[in-house]
Amino acid sequence: MMRVVLPLCLLLASMFARGSEAAVSCNAVQADLYPCLAYVVQGGNIPQSCCRGIRMLKQQAKSASDRQVVCRCIKSAVGRVSYSPTYLKNAATLPGKCGVKLPYKIDPSTNCNSIK
Repeated sequence: MMRVVLPLCLLLASMFARGSEAAVSCNAVQADLYPCLAYVVQGGNIPQSCCRGIRMLKQQAKSASDRQVVCRCIKSAVGRVSYSPTYLKNAATLPGKCGVKLPYKIDPSTNCNSIK
């Protein structure tokens, strides 16, 4: 199940995390979003640690280039596994439910080059 869900959580990071020159690595993004897994898989209440991780990653994203690099990394991970529409729906609702406003949707079809 982790092979299916972790890439979805990585997708969440596409708009938050910093790229290869940044202080945040893909491993750090995974660690920050790990508390979100239960919600992505089961729904229900979102852990506060999940929302803290999302807010922290968004604060660290300083440029479009940073977000684009991480988006590409995440899309690559998502492309290697299958995922369910329910998981994607739950992942897509996380930012709003955590009070984080994003300029685009969480979706595996996101065009990383268009992220500003």
